[in-house]
Amino acid sequence: MRSREKQTQKEVETSLCPPPLLPDYDERSHLHDAFTQMTHSLQEIAAAQGSFNIAFPDAAEKMRKVIMKLKGAQACVPPCGFQDVARRFLCYGCYSKACNFPLDCPGERRGLEGEETDLTVTRGQQAKFSCTVNFQLPKEEITYSWKFAGGGLRTQDQSYFRDIPRAQGYLARIRPVQPTHSGTFSCSILHDQRPVARLYFFLNVTSAPPRGEIELQVSFRKVLRWAPKETETLEPWRPSLGELLARPEALTPGNQCLLAALAAVASASATLMVWVFFRWYFKGN
Repeated sequence: MRSREKQTQKEVETSLCPPPLLPDYDERSHLHDAFTQMTHSLQEIAAAQGSFNIAFPDAAEKMRKVIMKLKGAQACVPPCGFQDVARRFLCYGCYSKACNFPLDCPGERRGLEGEETDLTVTRGQQAKFSCTVNFQLPKEEITYSWKFAGGGLRTQDQSYFRDIPRAQGYLARIRPVQPTHSGTFSCSILHDQRPVARLYFFLNVTSAPPRGEIELQVSFRKVLRWAPKETETLEPWRPSLGELLARPEALTPGNQCLLAALAAVASASATLMVWVFFRWYFKGN
């Protein structure tokens, strides 16, 4: 009888929170209260010498209803980082489980997934690193720690890195870049002083082009930015009478008749004007 009761209790404990029902870790206080209430109920049944074959399934059903109302844990976002917001509470074992990802995040090397993110900058220009991840970070107590391994060294061994005290945010900027900045930069994301993720950036500093080439590029940019002050437009040709008569194809028979008519009209107009003038003059006298 007792072995049967133990077997029933084990089956109930396993069925309380199967894998699909994985509540958020922050919901553990609600689970604690529900389990405490269930334990007191079972103790009362034991004191009354009741049957556990009925009590355990009834308690399991009540717990299942409580668990179904709890907020579920967020999904893990690969490929790296300690994602505390995705921590889930396994109620059948009373312990929590986090995403099984490494702390170091892969970068981009020559366009492919690699260990560091490569960045090539010309001497005298600006280098910028962004310490961001693709999973949700806690809203409070997030800090950033930057380190540098110089000498053009590409590494992830923390013993080669030294702290950069003035770099505190998620964005680091170097301006102007010098050859001494060649090497690996490391950024650690911390939550309450505990590491959440770590990223690496390899900076390759190249020499500036010759002075003559720089002057040529400056001149070329000026040409590209140049624009005429006034827009050139095509105007129709309006020749004078002399230019028109000077053209061989202008003196056609039709044009000659037109010119003769214009000359006759002009002569008649001039004669009329002279006659009107003399008439007015003699009439006045």
